[in-house]
Amino acid sequence: MKFPFAALAVAALAAATFAASRPAFAQAQSVAPLDRIVAIVDEDVVLQSELDRDVSNVLGQFANSPQQLPPREVLERQVLERLILQKLQLVRADGTGVRVSDAEIDRSMAQIAQQNGLDLSQLRGALTQQGIDYDQFRRNVRDQLVVQTLRQRVAQSRAQVTDAEIDSLIRNGNLRGGQLHLGYIVVNVPDGATPDQIDEAHRRAEEAKKQIDDGMDFAAAAIRYSNAQNALQGGDLGWRNRDELPPALADAADKLQEGQVSPPMRGPNGFHIIKLIGKRDGGAQMVTEYHARHILIKPTELVSSDEAHAKAEAIRQKIVAGEDFEKAAKESSQDEATARLGGDLGWFSGTAYGSRVADQLQHLKPGEISQPFETDAGWHVLQLVDTRSTDKSGELQRDQARTILFQRKAEDEYESFLRQLRSEAYVEIRLPGGNTPAKAAP
Repeated sequence: MKFPFAALAVAALAAATFAASRPAFAQAQSVAPLDRIVAIVDEDVVLQSELDRDVSNVLGQFANSPQQLPPREVLERQVLERLILQKLQLVRADGTGVRVSDAEIDRSMAQIAQQNGLDLSQLRGALTQQGIDYDQFRRNVRDQLVVQTLRQRVAQSRAQVTDAEIDSLIRNGNLRGGQLHLGYIVVNVPDGATPDQIDEAHRRAEEAKKQIDDGMDFAAAAIRYSNAQNALQGGDLGWRNRDELPPALADAADKLQEGQVSPPMRGPNGFHIIKLIGKRDGGAQMVTEYHARHILIKPTELVSSDEAHAKAEAIRQKIVAGEDFEKAAKESSQDEATARLGGDLGWFSGTAYGSRVADQLQHLKPGEISQPFETDAGWHVLQLVDTRSTDKSGELQRDQARTILFQRKAEDEYESFLRQLRSEAYVEIRLPGGNTPAKAAP
């Protein structure tokens, strides 16, 4: 199972960083002050230049409304914390054997270029024009891919879904269709928090809500107040299936009109605030199914592909001239599974037998015979018997339930993993007022 972190897609994140860059960043790069260490992270460090670069990216996103951002020192703390977590994740990924190939990076770079209406050479030129080093940008994409792979591994090892949980979700009628687009702010409460720490987190969440009510943009409030991993992306969760969200958030969203923001809600790890950006119904899951028959002729060491093609064409001509398709399939098809059934493939979804078969089906009417076409198995002659539209909502329930439960657990487990990673690390922050180590070295 692939780990479905849609809101954290690597290409989308890198593309957003590229799109948000401004000439101001180039100006910042043109002045190169003496670099210094702003944080020690175990055996690694965060440099002032790294912090300045990422802060400049955030400033670029809000170039038209800088008043929405928190004071510089608060923004630097938020960005620095993200950099610290990034370093810790990359070290853990390297230690557990996570590797990303150049081909994977190339594909992501090509996707970023395409999303911006460019080819790779144009992307390089655009980055250079904005003062962004192409090789550094590529390294950033590589790091995001590594972190994404680490997330998938953590999820696969920690987020286990049982049949009993799936049965319970279906039995209790808790599967709800549709999608929600949410903004999200969380003010964390530390594990084993004291009453004073809980009160402080609650006060901070209430302050965030008041600022939003008074006109602050939700994205700016997320940058200022949220501890979520997507805080510096304005807290945007993107479109999520309703059932992939924690039930408390989905229930709260149901009580909101589009554009409204919830009051702070107490959750397992802190106080949550959501904004309903949009909603859309799921509806019935209608699938076009096909009933078809086929005849397969396989090339062999003794029969070339051209000869197999010619044989398939000769069989087709006989059928068109009036020979029964089922009779021809029983006598000539080399697909052992279907030959005795007269080539009958039964009812199936369009892509069940691959893209080449799906392409043929798109151009046939019931009763028509295809021209011979080739797949990895050999040469086929296909007859479309009939089509139908089927509501697969019921049949897909179990897969849907498994995905929902996995998604919920995966995100919770990774957040727990990050908190553990951070608490176990030696972190010394060297920004003004932050020179106390977060954890003593063992």
